[in-house]
Amino acid sequence: MQIFQDFLDQSKRLNQAPKSNNKNIRLQGPNQQYSAVYYGLSVPNLPAPLHYLNFISWLGQPKISVFQNAYCIKTTELDTATVMSSISAHMIGQFQNYSLKNDCQLKDVAIHFGVKESIVGHTDTFSIQREDSELSFNLDIQATEIKSCLTKLRLGLAEYWSVLSHCEGQIKYQNQIYEINQLAALSYAQFSKFSYLPLAFFTQQIINLSQQRQIVLVQTRDRYNNILSSRLYLRDFKNKKVLMMDQNVHFKIQRVYPVVKTPNLQKMYLPREFEWICHNEQMQIYIQAQSRGDFKFGLGAGYAGSFNFQIKINDEIENGEGGYCEYVDCRPLSWQEKNHKDKLMDKFGHAVPFMLKK
Repeated sequence: MQIFQDFLDQSKRLNQAPKSNNKNIRLQGPNQQYSAVYYGLSVPNLPAPLHYLNFISWLGQPKISVFQNAYCIKTTELDTATVMSSISAHMIGQFQNYSLKNDCQLKDVAIHFGVKESIVGHTDTFSIQREDSELSFNLDIQATEIKSCLTKLRLGLAEYWSVLSHCEGQIKYQNQIYEINQLAALSYAQFSKFSYLPLAFFTQQIINLSQQRQIVLVQTRDRYNNILSSRLYLRDFKNKKVLMMDQNVHFKIQRVYPVVKTPNLQKMYLPREFEWICHNEQMQIYIQAQSRGDFKFGLGAGYAGSFNFQIKINDEIENGEGGYCEYVDCRPLSWQEKNHKDKLMDKFGHAVPFMLKK
């Protein structure tokens, strides 16, 4: 399985030879080859009550269960655009869906989603705006040369990139203005009309660390709970380097929230407490995290939110309150849950049982 996965997916080779990668992000809509295009911005480690900011846009809907939001398709998959913009604080308008033909404008250097959101720019320099009475922002993003390939399938079937970026600008929430100037993650993906990836579980988590460093953690699984990919990227803006680990990268969920049902009628458990354990010969990384309970629907078929964390990298320890989490679980519930009522009640002393994720 893993041999076939490595043959089909060229991302490991690209990550191991970053100097040969000259991938630039350019704005485009769906075309004859690609039926779905994705642009995203994730800004972790913001001050309270923000804690994080995301901007997740899809132009067209991919044929992949974790990334497709069937609930929002009013005309056709190819004509559907969606935008999620959220922060940790309470929101009611974080998700919008549009008709590409009737509501959006696609130009060479700009994409306008109705009159509310837009992306402007080219060659790794972008500006993202949102005008809304609840949450508005005007952000300038400069991508760096540190580009992590999460997926790149042969024959141009699909690709998914995450780029360490610098983000500067203003966020306005409930008439309060926040100035930001920090590291972020800019992401880009495109999927062909014929590609079908057997993804049923996807999580991506981003943590900004001291000394201008950023950690990106990604795990994917199929509907039978087989791990397709489990990776850590430790990106160093100051020293212009990145470390990728794809062996001995373990994601474990210790507690979950009660089961939720999405607008697509998908049932899933969202993580309440979880950990990452990653190690090789030179480095040992341990992350313990506690969700803030601020998950919001709109990231494909799933949710985005934030968490507190404690991280140990060899002998170095850091704590934080602004970790960013994307989480989608379309596996059958039999793979998602395992009842350990007595164990959890003994450990946490609660009067009601929790479900422990496998």
